[in-house]
Formats: sequence, structure tokens, C-alpha cells
Amino acid sequence: MKTWGIDLGGTKIECAVLDAETLSVVERQRIPTEAGKGYGHILSQISKLIGQVAQNVGEMPARIGLATPGVLQPETQTMKNCNTTCMNGRRMLEDLEELLKIPVRLANDANCFALAEALMGAGKDFPGAEVVWGIIMGTGVGGGLVVNQKIINGHHGIGGEWGHNILEDGGELCYCNKQGCVETVISGPALERAYEKLTGTALKLNEIIDRHLASSDVHASEVVERLLENYGKALSSVINIIDPSLIVIGGGVGNIDLLYTEGYERIKNIFLTTGNSPPQYANLFWGIAQEYLEQPYFGTKYSINNR
Repeated sequence: MKTWGIDLGGTKIECAVLDAETLSVVERQRIPTEAGKGYGHILSQISKLIGQVAQNVGEMPARIGLATPGVLQPETQTMKNCNTTCMNGRRMLEDLEELLKIPVRLANDANCFALAEALMGAGKDFPGAEVVWGIIMGTGVGGGLVVNQKIINGHHGIGGEWGHNILEDGGELCYCNKQGCVETVISGPALERAYEKLTGTALKLNEIIDRHLASSDVHASEVVERLLENYGKALSSVINIIDPSLIVIGGGVGNIDLLYTEGYERIKNIFLTTGNSPPQYANLFWGIAQEYLEQPYFGTKYSINNR
């Protein structure tokens, strides 16, 4: 028996099929979301991807789960808080079940990520981690909070979310109608916009990072500094509230190595108390996982890239 799941992102849609008993990956494919073409096109891309994967595994799914940006409102059965804004207000669950002709389950992508890492990923290496915060930094910025191995949804379904906390007073207008949200400052597209504003040239984030590392572009280094400084500020404010045992980082921006070295130092400088010794709870949080990475383990991309 096989288990099917889809991760619906703002840039890509990825489908994975697992063996239900061993949880080993049977098939995995991704295609572009092409969200700019609208809500109907996104649904078509999901259907197209399922068809492609089904050809390789030799069967169609009997049911499927989707990790989505935003959340499905129980009372209205419509989507809200999606950074792929054409999804907001749509009856996505109903539309997908009508299109695919199978039962569908929707859940917030950051919640799925956080729970999977807490139970099956990085959390396995830290069995004493009571509070696990999974954060996603990519096209958008999101988060999920796991306490004692259970997701904390919260009253409005936004437990663990940090992408729409105000980070920059009077900053860029966000689709949520606030200005200067975390997502408008340190998401992938926001960093690319920052570079274009400085230079008049559009570059992908990986190119900006490469130029910074090569010390060949002062403006690229300005953007990286903007990322690191605001990353430290944004995370530390949440850390001071939820006091996590473990943070796990995912998403395209989360693949930037600097977040695990210089970014760690920015958080530590803001979060940790002064004096010779950090608090005991910080010792676990800032512990070293030399077995996996020769750098501080505060989630780390180990759990994302090397599994």
C-alpha cells in the first residue's frame, strides 16, 4: 500500500509517494506552480503532477493529502492567509475533490513540516525536545509549533506563524495589508526585490548569495546583511516567547549556509543573556551536533537536505 502527499508551494508543487509500511520514498516529482496563471491553473498543475507520478508508480492514489500555504477555515471551508493570494477565499478542498474524484485532506504546510520533523526527522535525534518550532523560509515565511508531539493550531489556526509579525516599521506593503511583515523582508522574493531596488538588475537569490561569497558585489553583500540582521531579530523575538527546545528550518532560503553560521551568531547575540553561561534551556537549543554538521545545531538544514 502506498501513501500519497503533495506540497503546494508558491514556486513549485512536489508530490511524494511513500511505502505505507516502511515510509521509504517510492516516487518523487515536482513541477512549477505557475501561480501567476491563476487559481484554476494551480489546480490543473496538481492534477497533471498526480497523473505523471501515477504513470511511474503504476496506480492512481485512493486518497491524497496536501500541504498548502495558509489554512482552510472550518466554518466557511475557504482558504485564508495564503501567500499565493489567488487561493484566498477559494473552496479548495471541495474543488480538488471534484477535480480528482478522490478524498483529499488539506493542512497548513508549515504544520505538516513541523510535525514531520518533530516525529520522524530532526526531533528523533533530540528525544527530549518538548517544544519544536518548524519554520519555512522560501517564497513565503511560515511556521508550525509542536508541543509534546502535538501541533498547536491555536484559536485562529495560526499557531507558530511568524511571517506576518511586523519587522520593519513603514516597510513594504504585504498582501495581508500590513507593512513591513517578516515575509516582506526576508523571504526569497523580498530579498530579490531588495537587490533589484539597489541595482536596477533582477537576480535570483542564489546568484546574489554567490556574488556576496565571492566578494564581487557590494550590493549583494548589502542584501545578505539585510537577511542576516533581520533574521536574527525576527527569530529571537519568537524564541523569547515560546522558548523552543529545537528549531528546524526548511524552504529555499533555509538552504543558505550563512544562516547556520553568521545567522546563528545574530540570534545568539540578541537572545542569549549576558554573562559567562547561557541558561540551561539555551544549552540544548544551541547544542552541537558534530555528527551531522560542524556548526551549532538549531534545527539545521541537515534534516532537510541530508535525509
